[in-house]
Order: sequence, then C-alpha cells, then structure tokens
Amino acid sequence: MIVSLTIVRYKSIFIPFALIAMAIHRIPLTLNKKCRFWKLMGSGKNGTFDLNPDWQQWGLLATWETEEDFNQFYKNSYITKWWDFFGVDRWSILSKPLVSHGKWDGKEPFKQLSENIIDKNYNGPVAVLTRARVRISMLKNFWSNVNSVASIMEKAPGFITSFGIGEAPFFLQATFSIWESVEDVKNFAYKSKEHAEVIAKTRTEDWYSEELFARFIPFKTLGSLNGEDPVKGLFDKQEFNQ
Repeated sequence: MIVSLTIVRYKSIFIPFALIAMAIHRIPLTLNKKCRFWKLMGSGKNGTFDLNPDWQQWGLLATWETEEDFNQFYKNSYITKWWDFFGVDRWSILSKPLVSHGKWDGKEPFKQLSENIIDKNYNGPVAVLTRARVRISMLKNFWSNVNSVASIMEKAPGFITSFGIGEAPFFLQATFSIWESVEDVKNFAYKSKEHAEVIAKTRTEDWYSEELFARFIPFKTLGSLNGEDPVKGLFDKQEFNQ
C-alpha cells in the first residue's frame, strides 16, 4: 500500500477552474474504491503553514492499495484528464508509511499501512506530514509562531523542500516536507531550540483540537513543477516491493 501526494499548478487564467475542481473532483474520488483515503487541498505560498494562499497551486493526498492502482488513476482518471485539459503542471511523489501518530477527521489513515513496514531502522530520504486542526481561540497564537519555525526549517541541515497544504484557510493546515534522512528530521524536531519551544507551546496552550504526524519513505516521483522535479536525483526509482 502506498501514499501519493500530487501537486498541481494552474496557469493564472485558469484559477476559477481550479476552485471549481475542489468541488467537482470529490465525486470521482468518492467513487474510486481503490482510493482508501483522500484529501483535496489548497496551498500556501511559502512551502509551509501560510496565511497567503497560492491560488495557482493545489494538492491531492491519497492512499492506494497498490502502485498499479495509483498508476491507473494517474493515467486514466477523470481528474487527470481535467488537469491535462487545462495544461497544469503536475508532480507526484509516492511513498510508503514509516510511522504515524494522531488522527485526520477522526481517522488514522496511515496507521494500518505503517504497521506493515519492516525496517524500523530506516535512515534514508524521508517525507514528513504534519497536519493540524487549530482551535479558533488559538489562531492568533498559532499564526504568530509560524514564520519563525518556517525560516528555521528552510535553513535546517538535510532539508530539501516542502509544500504548505490545507483543507481550509486559517485553521486546517498541513505541511509536507522532504528531507535527506530521518536523522536530519530528528535533529530539526528535537535539537532545534526554537522549534522545541513552539512544540512546547502547542502542548501547554492546547492549540490543536486534532493533529497528525507521519513519516514516509519516498520511492518515486513523476512529472514536474515549473519544468523540474523538486527532488530530482535524490530517490532510488526502483519499484516498490508490495
């Protein structure tokens, strides 16, 4: 079983159709029995939690039983035909779950998958998903701390790139970041003083009504954004052993 994140980027003239797609694309995803879990999301401009939406860039996160199920979607679905019709840039990264904690809309979408991972000592390239439902009363506290964490992450050793994604502005936010190794992620998460202080605030001030943290082993990318693969050359392109 695999997890896919697809980032699409529309030309500015087609932004209205990007907004329409957020409603229309729910139908084929709901009807696709091979797609176990999915979320259509908007994007922030700065690659992390962001108050400034990027109206040209959108995301689709989904889980699939097999890589072939994803391939069928990628090649033949109504959604990909929509993207092709509007000439969007399309980039996907495929991963297998390593570890997951927390819930997303009351579900644990990656837990069953992560239980199938054998190599708990893996330390190669890793993707990290952090998702939160921010309490309305804590929005000011949350957003006043976001920029400092984002600037630290971008300068952290081993950081490659990140995407700010979310189901709704302001309070349903997620970041999908990609790193050179698990050790780099741990160093940023636990050894960065500034980041540790923000994490402590989320606990003591109870910012979130729901949160999820997951790590994935990325194994393949397809397509491009702005003419290039954001992680070109980093991952082994070998087929995932189901």
